[in-house]
Amino acid sequence: MDPLLILSLLGIYFVILIAISVVTGRKADNESFFLGNRRSPWVVVAIGMVGASLSGVTFVSVPGYVTSVGFTYMQMVAGFFAGYIVISYVLLPLYYRLQLTSIYTYLGDRFGGNSYRSGAILFMTSKIAGASARLYLMAVVLQIALFDEMGVSFALTVAVMILLIWFYTFRGGIKTIIWTDALQTILFVVAVIVTIYHIGNEMGAGPSTLFRYIRESEFFDVFEFDDWRSPQHFTRQFLSGVFITIVMTGLDQDMMQKNLSCRTLKEARKNMLSYGFAFIPVNLLFLSLGVLLVVFMRFRGIEMPDRADDIFPLVATGGYLPVTVGVFFFLGLMGAAMSSADSALTSLTTSFTVDILDINNFSPSAAKNTRILVHLVFAVIVGVVILVFRAIGQDSIIDVIYTLAGYTYGPLLGLYAFGLFTLRTVRDGVVPWIAVLAPVCTGILDFNSFEWFGFHLGYEKLMLNGAMTFIGLWIFSSGNK
Repeated sequence: MDPLLILSLLGIYFVILIAISVVTGRKADNESFFLGNRRSPWVVVAIGMVGASLSGVTFVSVPGYVTSVGFTYMQMVAGFFAGYIVISYVLLPLYYRLQLTSIYTYLGDRFGGNSYRSGAILFMTSKIAGASARLYLMAVVLQIALFDEMGVSFALTVAVMILLIWFYTFRGGIKTIIWTDALQTILFVVAVIVTIYHIGNEMGAGPSTLFRYIRESEFFDVFEFDDWRSPQHFTRQFLSGVFITIVMTGLDQDMMQKNLSCRTLKEARKNMLSYGFAFIPVNLLFLSLGVLLVVFMRFRGIEMPDRADDIFPLVATGGYLPVTVGVFFFLGLMGAAMSSADSALTSLTTSFTVDILDINNFSPSAAKNTRILVHLVFAVIVGVVILVFRAIGQDSIIDVIYTLAGYTYGPLLGLYAFGLFTLRTVRDGVVPWIAVLAPVCTGILDFNSFEWFGFHLGYEKLMLNGAMTFIGLWIFSSGNK
């Protein structure tokens, strides 16, 4: 693609986002930044949450991921939807009843200050890594397609990208993000549909033929029931999907902050269930794209790239399809990456200022200045972590994110499960130790699982980690509260 065209698209795109931020950020205060004054339309929130959940990882990784796991990924997606039901009827009522700004305030009320801060730190650790991984994908594609040719370093690419995200979010926070995320979600779904349409045109295949290609491909196996040792076994995938959703959405300040900006619990629940249901066809669409990309590459004799994550960018921007596909690819990639990164920075700022700094005790002017500074600091941290990802390299970022979630969100799962389903009182001082030891023990089991048990642990590390945390809390607890 023409570098000037890509640069023009980037410029127009950020002008639109900044214009939205100016309109929505007028007279914005901390309440606007954190919760949008609790006036967010649930339909807009639901559309935006699809983009924030899927992000650039799904946009780039899932089409390539299909080459290694096929459609068995849909087993986990089915678990995702079950997890959204649990969140809607267990966690959302709790958060609305307590009128929380940060969901980790619950841990302080239930267990004490050490537990409260431990929950917030676990979230911030995971969110920094996850947001950085998602933005890393976008930065790599932009670097290859545009900035390498212009002689711009990867570090400068990342710095400019992070600065632009900070600039359109620092005023309005959630009040701005619910609208920009909705726009970005629409962009990347349209990008996938446009790509599939042009693949069909280039191959002379209509919808029924494309569907036949998908159904008859070696990747179309959806269910795995035979080998329980396989990471793709239905039970392991489904349960992993349930618990990944509970922790990465229900126990995640980033995702729940948008839900808590809805006017009422009823609206928040409608948002959660509708967006959870939308996850199924959207992921099916991405997996179908992955199959059709492979079919198209074989049709045109294109050599498969070394990295699965490079399949979609290679076909979309390599001149094999009309330039329209490349345009929508970049728009979709920007939308997917930005919709997760902007809300991540906002939620990190919220958690640190509310949970660690206790910003509610600041004067209004000091609170605002502190919030802006913290927002900027987290933007810098995310940029540095992206450079670390660049240094170590990784084939499939989606696998990295789910693996990290197993270690960082596992203790949160154990903490909330213990708080909600028992009445026991925990010794608050030992909670940080439990939150560290549980992931360490999980890592030891994961590293030695094949030698000791004859199979590798998959994403169920999350459940194991949560169970160890729960047991540790039980050991250091007594009586009823």
